Amino acid sequence: MPIAAIYGPDDFANRPQDQATSSPVAPSRTAPALPRPSLEWTSDVERATAPIYARLKHVIPPIEWPLMAPTVHAINELKRARNAVILAHNYQAPEIFHGVADIGGDSLQLAVEATRVKADVIVQCGVHFMAETSKLLNPEKTVLIPDSRAGCSLAASITGADVRLLRERLPGVPIVAYVNTSAEVKAEVDICCTSSNAVQVVESLNAPSVIFLPDRYLATYVASKTNVKIIAWKGACEVHERFTGDELRAFRDADPSVQIIAHPECPPDVLAEADFTGSTAHMINWVRQRRPKRLVMITECSMADNVRAELPDVEILRPCNLCPHMKRITLSNIMESLLTLGEEVTIDPALAQRARRSVERMINLKN
Repeated sequence: MPIAAIYGPDDFANRPQDQATSSPVAPSRTAPALPRPSLEWTSDVERATAPIYARLKHVIPPIEWPLMAPTVHAINELKRARNAVILAHNYQAPEIFHGVADIGGDSLQLAVEATRVKADVIVQCGVHFMAETSKLLNPEKTVLIPDSRAGCSLAASITGADVRLLRERLPGVPIVAYVNTSAEVKAEVDICCTSSNAVQVVESLNAPSVIFLPDRYLATYVASKTNVKIIAWKGACEVHERFTGDELRAFRDADPSVQIIAHPECPPDVLAEADFTGSTAHMINWVRQRRPKRLVMITECSMADNVRAELPDVEILRPCNLCPHMKRITLSNIMESLLTLGEEVTIDPALAQRARRSVERMINLKN
């Protein structure tokens, strides 16, 4: 069914602002000193990183690998010294996703895997709300984000104060928050979701109406898949909202055999042109199972590179958009993060306890 209503910041007069309750800061303790690694391209580095480059040779030219390999090798050595694990989102660059990450995946996969991590230190290669989520689920561990400026247009579009105003305006209506939100927002909602499980989460509430925030396009997609009345927020992903249906039709006109898959954060005219719509994890699984000859992936550019590294026989055309926030995470600042144990993500304990409930409720939802 169509979206029942849509709200945004302009709908609330004298909209209050939240106080900062989570921030990446330098650790209060002194990190044990580790020697700064040499970043020279040597025969030892070449041998040690050869299996990694075998996975990356289809997406990273041979002339570039000697510039990356010493840092990749250093990071993998530093992980062992720090008893650290690296979580990387599918939108991370291939040299990170395939080169240094221990666990890769979409938001749901990373949220679940964060609860199973045994390491002392988690380095989140993604954006800030992902690092917050890892900290919520691992309050006793050190959680680092290599660059605290790695934000998210969706997370920035709504505050905890906005959620409280929505509850005042629509009392008794349960609220679902996409994981692309701050800890402040997660603390105010009933349950979180990802694009993988959004419909399941909405229907699990057994309510005739649900407030779904902050992505209006994902909300529209969910509304098309359920009889629950969806009340949306006016947020959007700056990567996915730039795609257009005309763009996809041009690809089909050029090659009618091309397959097109899209993320549900895209506008409805884009999804109408796609052969398949799904989360990043579902998109990857679709490609693994179908192995199309020519493919257009309507999502972030690095995800297409990461799939091509795994499935080089699939020709992937690139009408993709880069996420400027994801690209703030680099091999260099991952290495610095492990050397200095910065920037550490901290969350106010009282807020974290409330936010953790909405995330755990999602993770514990039975399939």
